[in-house]
Amino acid sequence: MGVKGFVEGGIASIVAGWSTHPLDLIKVRMQLQGENVAVPQQVHSLRPALAFHSNSATVFPSNSIHIPTTAPELPPRVGPISVGVKIFQTEGVAALFSGVSATVLRQTLYSTTRMGLYDVLKQKWTDKDSNRMTLSRKVAAGLIAGAVGATVGNPADVAMVRMQADGRLPPAQRRNYKSVIDAIAQMLRQEGVASLWRGSSLTVNRAMIVTASQLATYDQVKEMILKKGVMRDGLGTHVTASFAAGFVASVASNPVDVIKTRVMNMKVEAGRDPPYKGALDCALKTVRAEGPMALYKGFIPTISRQGPFTVVLFVTLEQVRKLLKEF
Repeated sequence: MGVKGFVEGGIASIVAGWSTHPLDLIKVRMQLQGENVAVPQQVHSLRPALAFHSNSATVFPSNSIHIPTTAPELPPRVGPISVGVKIFQTEGVAALFSGVSATVLRQTLYSTTRMGLYDVLKQKWTDKDSNRMTLSRKVAAGLIAGAVGATVGNPADVAMVRMQADGRLPPAQRRNYKSVIDAIAQMLRQEGVASLWRGSSLTVNRAMIVTASQLATYDQVKEMILKKGVMRDGLGTHVTASFAAGFVASVASNPVDVIKTRVMNMKVEAGRDPPYKGALDCALKTVRAEGPMALYKGFIPTISRQGPFTVVLFVTLEQVRKLLKEF
């Protein structure tokens, strides 16, 4: 199998990534909602200069004590349709494909590697007699393939998140990357090589979870459908197994994805502490400021994107396999 598995997985991943990019962009924007809202703190301002005046009754100025009675409200959270409409109205239809060059590069590096490596491990670990692979081995293969793929593709991942998030910033704060190459070049000049692997631990963790849950679930559900004779090996089976794989991957990976998005998107300025010291710090600050369900921000667009992405990915993969069967 070798190189062939990488080619098949790469083609399918690029097609799936490009076609579902607008849904991924909406997901990123939703995951960043409420990020810049500071946690309100009570401020007490006392003027004790007259507190011990012995001659007459003390009269405190009206502004001597300042205790805020109401905390600033968090901005209302909006759904994926509202976010999509707002992007269209304020930034134009082209904005829905902001960062698509980074998506294509990411799929070329990350998904080609993970899909190809999973296929290699699958061939090695499949029982020759029964022609089957145990679920535990599928999960293990997914974990390994996801980790390697994420390490290779992290620079494109950082660039993609930043390009997708840029439109939500005030004009003066936007990075205005022209392309994924420009984004990577600017990060190298302004923030150093390490910035290309910012959030890489999160990327690796998420990729391991996504790849293990997505690929293992697809193979397992497909095998069950064929074994029980529910459907034949065709489009219906591929779509059903894909939807199951997309749902499991979305539920498992969303919390890590939210933290990854925020860490990658944070702006580090010279002489100032970064907004987050790391993944754990980001998770704690997010939960403190916005509640535990903030870790499932963007879940609807995540599953709305992961479902179609997974379907397109595996349906395309099965068709590419048929085309390249003789090679």
